[in-house]
Amino acid sequence: MIDGTAGVSGHRHADESLLDNPDALAERDPGGMLRHTASGGAQVRESAALAAEANLQVLADDGRPRAVVIAGIGTAGRTGDVLATVAGPRCPVPVIPHRSAGVPGWVGAADVVIAVSASGRSPEALGAAEAAHRRGARLVAVGAPDSQLQSVAERARAPFIPVPRRAPARASLWALTVPVLLAARALGLVKVNEADLAETAARLDAEADRCRPTAESFVNPAKSLALGLAGSVPIVWGSSPLATVAARRFGDTLSANARYPVVSGALGEAGRGRVGLLDGVFGGLAEGERDIFADPDESDEDGTRLRLVLLRDGGLNAEDDTDEPLAVEERRADAVQTLAERRGVRCDVVTAEGGSALERLASLVAVPDFASIYLALAHGLDPMAVPAITEMKELANP
Repeated sequence: MIDGTAGVSGHRHADESLLDNPDALAERDPGGMLRHTASGGAQVRESAALAAEANLQVLADDGRPRAVVIAGIGTAGRTGDVLATVAGPRCPVPVIPHRSAGVPGWVGAADVVIAVSASGRSPEALGAAEAAHRRGARLVAVGAPDSQLQSVAERARAPFIPVPRRAPARASLWALTVPVLLAARALGLVKVNEADLAETAARLDAEADRCRPTAESFVNPAKSLALGLAGSVPIVWGSSPLATVAARRFGDTLSANARYPVVSGALGEAGRGRVGLLDGVFGGLAEGERDIFADPDESDEDGTRLRLVLLRDGGLNAEDDTDEPLAVEERRADAVQTLAERRGVRCDVVTAEGGSALERLASLVAVPDFASIYLALAHGLDPMAVPAITEMKELANP
């Protein structure tokens, strides 16, 4: 029988002082999640080199596919969202993330399936790879070397890009994403060049330096964001499709690393209903009853409140006044910041930077990734060890 509390530790209230104690942070992060997250730039470089060694050109031999399906779950599944967003609305074929076992019923010889699994053994990726082989679809597999997924790819005589398992899957976003993007480039679906990859890696390196454990909270954007979120119910909204991928990624890491419940998604969708959360019992109603003279450290008296995180992406052509969708996104982001301010709901803003879609995505993902880990550590949680995930696998697997 499994003990439901086995391995569960930590404390409900965040210890803010701990974040400025590098020795204590290292002690509470025995698995090195901060170190793994700081390797994002190295992941981009290594995966790009490994993809270059794979025979991806064979993908283009049969011409442009009818559709591309990216099969995977969790962080592997997010790679499909990244590809769909980087490819953009002008992509000549549909790009479809698929998070269930197998592949959609319509997949056939005219299509390409990219199966992604950090471990190389997820049922979703394995099932998709096997189904693609049976149906005669072109297959690309991305995952751990010498894994079940590699075996399936070899049987199908399909390209396999080995991604060494150097970190947990959720800290391997860039290692898994770059091969997917380069496979799509071989198919002529995205324009990601070596300069884009180099600038993205440099951006991730720079953000890792800013968010390093030895940087104190007042100059470390990830620690500041973590402290702002402590004790709250986070709402993370992205202003654009690119920013929405980053928002959902932040929801993933906040849940897995810090064990916080999160509302995340597109700001456009939120404007049709979820923005009402700002008026609710954790939003405007709670803030309206706040005693402005109360000790802000007495969180039990104040109760739980919303904390809004807005990821803003002004686009690569922000000066172009004819870009109506961009103008709409910017007005919408301005409006929700105003709504939050009027209701007293705290709002943190992370703004995209960079000259390519991939670099801009990296600029929106990096600081929140670190913030989720710092928030976990402030609560005395080991971000690497998530007992509920282990128990879920034990209970669900035959």
